[in-house]
Amino acid sequence: MSNQSIYITAPELAQVMGVSNGHAYKLIRAMNTELKKQGYLTIAGKLPRAYLEKCLYGFSLKAEGGAE
Repeated sequence: MSNQSIYITAPELAQVMGVSNGHAYKLIRAMNTELKKQGYLTIAGKLPRAYLEKCLYGFSLKAEGGAE
């Protein structure tokens, strides 16, 4: 089992993308809004890693057998 959480938090996203925490929260809010429109439940300040990977790379790294 991986130590990595299913969800990424704003501070983690800020570090990965090289942006401020405030901007990371803004990105998470926007992506959570998209998920809500698709009928998914969301958690404020957190985003599913698989959805982030899909948005950034066009596919989920885990589904493609990449990073685990």
